[in-house]
Amino acid sequence: MREFEDLEGERWKAGIGKREGLDFKGRYFFVATPVKGGPPVELQDVRWNSEQTARRTLATMSDVELRRRLRSARGRARSTGTASRTDAS
Repeated sequence: MREFEDLEGERWKAGIGKREGLDFKGRYFFVATPVKGGPPVELQDVRWNSEQTARRTLATMSDVELRRRLRSARGRARSTGTASRTDAS
């Protein structure tokens, strides 16, 4: 996991979610969780085939890119009326 700050100064942890099932392609996806607590937001369009690749990518993402991904995830969560689906299948 990796911590970063959004434009309002709130701290977030960028992490990885995992879809269960038999389809292994794109099984891992981007998840951001507020450090102070609260529901995580997911961006399942940002996917990786392995946990190793996901961790390496998160480790090398810039804070600007992490903020952009968070904005996208939060916007989609608002438009669907759900903050998170932590066990998507």
